[in-house]
Amino acid sequence: MRVVIGLGNPGNQYVFTRHNTGYLFVDYVEEKMNCSPFQGERFYMFSSCGKVILVKPSTYMNLSGSAFPYVLRDFSVHTSDILVVYDDVSISLGKIRIRKGGSDGGHNGIKSVISVLETADFPRMRIGIGPKPNNEDLASYVLSEFSDRELEKLYRVFDMAYEALLVIIEDGIEKAMSLFNSREVVE
Repeated sequence: MRVVIGLGNPGNQYVFTRHNTGYLFVDYVEEKMNCSPFQGERFYMFSSCGKVILVKPSTYMNLSGSAFPYVLRDFSVHTSDILVVYDDVSISLGKIRIRKGGSDGGHNGIKSVISVLETADFPRMRIGIGPKPNNEDLASYVLSEFSDRELEKLYRVFDMAYEALLVIIEDGIEKAMSLFNSREVVE
């Protein structure tokens, strides 16, 4: 079983913000795989798709890690069975990066996950939302909404990320890394 955990912020005011890229991706997968509707638990919402479980922590981004012990326990999985999906401002919109582990890269949601799990060794997929304009601070940028044009491109990136997810499930993360880390969705 694979548990795909998309990071984001709960609440209607955050739905189409850059920081909700992880939430938007698991919503995309839920629709694409015709999964069960999301239902709530104390610290997260989940949707079942057969051998894939989709999860959205119901904490705010900076406390994302709080949900992880419950997810791991409730679905009887290990950190190697999860795939954390989140936004990355250092990657341009149009690209994804898949890794087996790594640092938090300055991302507070991932910093929280690493702190709670006490390890940085968990699979992840970073979806590019950058570059951040030089005249805008980081918090304002990640909490801003995608333009219609950017959102259209983001959903094309989700098509690619979904293909990568299927490769991860069927053939493993190394294969997905070799196939998708150098691809880019262009205008």
